[in-house]
Amino acid sequence: MDVKPLKKLKLYGFNNLTKTLSFNMYDICYAKTVEDRKNYIEYIDEQYNAERLTNILTNVANIIGANVLNIAKQDYDPQGASVTMLVSEGLVTSEHTPDHESEAPGPLPDGVVAHLDKSHITVHTYPESHPDEGISTFRADIDVSTCGHISPLKALNYLIHSFDSDIMYVDYRVRGFTRDVTGKKFFIDHKINSIQNYIASETRNRYQMIDVNVYQENIFHTKMILKEFDLDNYLFGINKKDLLPGEKKKIKQRLKKEMAEIFYGRNIPKV
Repeated sequence: MDVKPLKKLKLYGFNNLTKTLSFNMYDICYAKTVEDRKNYIEYIDEQYNAERLTNILTNVANIIGANVLNIAKQDYDPQGASVTMLVSEGLVTSEHTPDHESEAPGPLPDGVVAHLDKSHITVHTYPESHPDEGISTFRADIDVSTCGHISPLKALNYLIHSFDSDIMYVDYRVRGFTRDVTGKKFFIDHKINSIQNYIASETRNRYQMIDVNVYQENIFHTKMILKEFDLDNYLFGINKKDLLPGEKKKIKQRLKKEMAEIFYGRNIPKV
């Protein structure tokens, strides 16, 4: 979707607007036995260990044009991992002009360069299992916070591809203000209608999406849940063909209930 950009701003000093993208994703599965649940946690911890998460965040830094200053990473016992990355502004080159004034999906890893400072990227993971029902979930929280004229939304498309999740919450907020050469304050420096406009069309087609936006406060929220449901994609340690018809029905109901509760943010009573 094309939108009319704001008139080019001539700023007094550095662009002091802080733009923060919060990306919260969930994967859900059913693990029948205690051993399967244990193996699921171990699998997730291996797939999304601190080293791999560092690689993902490094690619995010490359997309938004940031230099990595410092990395702190940790794999936790018994489960989970965290990475915090401090970044600063990257070099501006003529061949990579930042496209921060239009709503369009950002790239997969490729150079996009812009002014950044006082910025950080973080990720934390939370694998866990339900003690009785066999439902296991993996949650990852990522924050990309930048100062300058580029929006971290340009990295959203890459993050979605990196995790390919069942459910996603995406928040974008612009805080603070910057001044033009006359001293007038600007509380946002680009137009935005919806976070959805930064997501590739093939991804939008796969997900049901809901927007909750507070335009006057420069707060934007989109939540997403996969439209299609194939039970085999949600089983860990077993296959659909190994289950009795009654088992399949119960497991599907449990999984869909879990997903609906996460998506809508409330508990659903048992029928």
